[in-house]
Amino acid sequence: MLKALLRLILRRLYRVEVTGIENFTHLGERTLIIANHTSFLDAALFYAFLPVPATFAINTYIARSWMGRLASLFCDLFPLDPANPLSIRALIRRVEQGGCVVIFPEGRITVTGALMKIYHGPGLVAVRSRASIVPVRIDGAQYSPFSRLRGRVRLSWFPKITLNIQTPRTLHIEEQYRGRKRRERAGRLLADMMTDMMFETSNKDLTLTERLLEARRIHGGKHLIAEDVNRKPFSYNSLITKSVVLGQQLASCTEQKETVGVLLPSTLATISTFWGLQIYGRVPAMLNYTVGSQGMISACETAVLSRVITSRRFIKQARLDDAVSTLAQQVELIYLEDLAEKISSFNKLKGFLQGRIDSWLLRLAERDANKEAVVLFTSGSEGTPKGVVLSHRNLLSNIQQLTSRIDFNAQDVALNALPLFHSFGLTAGMIMPITSGVKTFFYPSPLHYRVVPEIAYDINATIMFGTNTFLAGYARFADTYDFYSMRYVFAGAEKLHDDVRRVWQEKFGVRIFEGYGATETSPVIAGNTPMANRASSVGQMMPGMDYQLLDVPGLETGQRLQVRGPNIMMGYLLNDNPGVLVPPVTELGAGWYDTGDIVTIDSDGFIRICGRAKRFAKIAGEMVSLTSVESLASKIWPDALHAAIAIPDERKGEQVVLLTTIEDASRAIILSHAQNDGIAEINVPRKVITVIKMPILGTGKIDYVSVNKLMESLA
Repeated sequence: MLKALLRLILRRLYRVEVTGIENFTHLGERTLIIANHTSFLDAALFYAFLPVPATFAINTYIARSWMGRLASLFCDLFPLDPANPLSIRALIRRVEQGGCVVIFPEGRITVTGALMKIYHGPGLVAVRSRASIVPVRIDGAQYSPFSRLRGRVRLSWFPKITLNIQTPRTLHIEEQYRGRKRRERAGRLLADMMTDMMFETSNKDLTLTERLLEARRIHGGKHLIAEDVNRKPFSYNSLITKSVVLGQQLASCTEQKETVGVLLPSTLATISTFWGLQIYGRVPAMLNYTVGSQGMISACETAVLSRVITSRRFIKQARLDDAVSTLAQQVELIYLEDLAEKISSFNKLKGFLQGRIDSWLLRLAERDANKEAVVLFTSGSEGTPKGVVLSHRNLLSNIQQLTSRIDFNAQDVALNALPLFHSFGLTAGMIMPITSGVKTFFYPSPLHYRVVPEIAYDINATIMFGTNTFLAGYARFADTYDFYSMRYVFAGAEKLHDDVRRVWQEKFGVRIFEGYGATETSPVIAGNTPMANRASSVGQMMPGMDYQLLDVPGLETGQRLQVRGPNIMMGYLLNDNPGVLVPPVTELGAGWYDTGDIVTIDSDGFIRICGRAKRFAKIAGEMVSLTSVESLASKIWPDALHAAIAIPDERKGEQVVLLTTIEDASRAIILSHAQNDGIAEINVPRKVITVIKMPILGTGKIDYVSVNKLMESLA
């Protein structure tokens, strides 16, 4: 009767929904239920809604409290100290007795809103007892006053709560793991299982507009969410209203579901343009304004763009007059200044009303998560840029993958100076924080090495995104206190050099978390996190992704990486077949994407990049990584830029030439360092050429197409 009464009360107050209850129909003799710990309501929820009797393993501190003593009158409690080996052994014996045991592997209620540290002990319990594991995700209770997130999120007295019960599974540990390593392995596998649970139970069937509206419901319309150099921050309400008003004007001069070019910097006007297009069912194609007129024209032809949104003020400030004049001969330019003049008071009032009514907005927007959400263009660092079509599901899956590993909350302040035409800057730097309640400051250029650190200091930034090149520049000019408030710095797009990692740690006391991805994967494939970080690696694979390693003839170390997952693009748009979507496919089948990267993956799942498959030279039958040649030069001259390329050699097939910005660089210096470090001479470039300026793409990567042209001109 007590369970029935409690279940009735909880259903009425919290509209509790239980999914996957059928997974309890075929339980084994011993069952261990693991769950994330969101609030003081968690045990009551399990007691009321579990269809089987259970023993609750709870923290010894909670067991001694008045709540624990009261709960012990109605259910079976097992006081547990997850860090105490004797306590773990006692729990193993209890699980071996049979029945169902509930445990919260975090050992405490979350204070971040995401998963906390997963103790090794519960994983060892699962392995030693040979119990079947049933992961259960509790969602919604973290927004109640019974959570420990007061001050971090907007709380509600009666939020909707969901219990998502997953299929039973087991933990298996290889025989080579013994003693302490076995315990650590069990803990890591359990942590991976819980991370997978958080991702698998997240809602990926939303569109970007639906996700934005959901974020407003969670965090409140008045929550400040975006700001730029004009220092006039947007709340959710103001962002949505301005996006609706601007979207009305854009809808009047574009077609439904049309792909529209966006040629704008990282400002709030661009953010409003992006979301305005989303709300009115248009697909933004983010154009790279650093590639010149021919590059932009090529992108427009590839994606069959007939209209491009831009700004006269931006064109003047970025000195793009000539490039845009050439572009205007191919497409119709829509200027934001012209649209602003057409916005009447009635338009503003209508936008204000529409912006407050979710159902009204959802009638305008795309509702199919599998449809196109955005078109981006590959950097073209090694060839002709391709259009990459990403769906709503692709983008939101990647965001859910990130948030299942890293805690972001509404008290964070993100600084994004990366361009929005770059997948890292768009997904991680704009869509993710805005739809997660993280206030984001947008700065239009990552190249202002003196200004960006000052902004980080001024806004008390806690999260920042960058590339190795940009982070190295900030480190040279920043004051030691500029990044005092920084929690996380994420690096991607290019290899993070050890000296940059070291300088940030020593000068600012900040760890850089290196990640890895591609435009085609929305973009993150792997990443280091505060709970799983290994220097010189790019972290572990994102949850929900499969991978295969394929041998490359002639390579002794590393294999070619192919990946599959919900964040893999819909397909390419190619310049020789404009507008036709080419879905990803490899020799492994449809849906697989060949990264073209040579990697190694250790037993703990950490990935190390050896280089691009295309960026290897074959010298006398031996494969030499051009990336390793550049890394060797970077160790000697860390403040310079280096680009290694392979050119034909009559005697050995190919030879490596290093272009560098160091004036007195020579092969002899590199050879001496290589010999001291025990590096084979074959990894030393045959020629070293000094250049005044290294060709760089707008994303911070070296432009190897231009490097090769430069080399040809110097030959």
